[in-house]
Amino acid sequence: MISTYHRPRTLDEALTLLTQPNTFPLGGGTLLSRATTDSVAVVDLQALGLDSIAAKGNDLEIGATCTLQVLLESEHCPAALKTALKLEAPLNIRNTATVAGTIVAADGRSTFVTMLLAMDGKITAISEQLSVSSGQSSVISAGEYLLTRPKGLITQITVPLNAKFAFEYVSKTPADKPIVCAALTQWNSGRARLTLGGYGKTPMLAMDGTEAEGIQEAARNAYHEAGDEWASAEYRMEMASVLARRALEALK
Repeated sequence: MISTYHRPRTLDEALTLLTQPNTFPLGGGTLLSRATTDSVAVVDLQALGLDSIAAKGNDLEIGATCTLQVLLESEHCPAALKTALKLEAPLNIRNTATVAGTIVAADGRSTFVTMLLAMDGKITAISEQLSVSSGQSSVISAGEYLLTRPKGLITQITVPLNAKFAFEYVSKTPADKPIVCAALTQWNSGRARLTLGGYGKTPMLAMDGTEAEGIQEAARNAYHEAGDEWASAEYRMEMASVLARRALEALK
């Protein structure tokens, strides 16, 4: 239950408010609006100008409060990322859910974060103990963020545009999140990065190397214990291998 509402006009003000107990950032509100018996205070980020999206050089810079739908509709959004975004949530939720909120709440079934991890996306965040004027923001990879879940306010997500991308998936119905999905990025240098989603607490990095050889075996091995109520480990291993091959073929 939201008991206190703040709407700061500056990042410094927002960071100060977020140091208070039981206080959380509010972007699209898709998570904090859910019914709960806990009393929380929220810091609305809408007035902070964190919703921009722009291509700069070889990168796409995405503001933390940019909604999933605005990102999907951007002319700069790669086709594979668009596919992942469509599977992340239905239209009504994509119109309100923010990219940062989706990352913070993501589990292994998040198609958007599976693609973000494959793209080796970077996350810029400011510690709640610092001020904006100090200039001490940090930039970490999406993979490191998912492993450590550091405290702080995400301000920007950056993904590369100078690469080739593929996203393949299998689900029970078109409206369901995938049981298995595979995201692949390949750079001009030959570096290939494969991630798998559809299972567990976070998407999984299956391969990151200079050659794409062995990609099917890497995908299969990554899911050798990936059994749950949705699918057996054996099924996921087989499908991960198939989807990895399809993703690689899509890049040719």
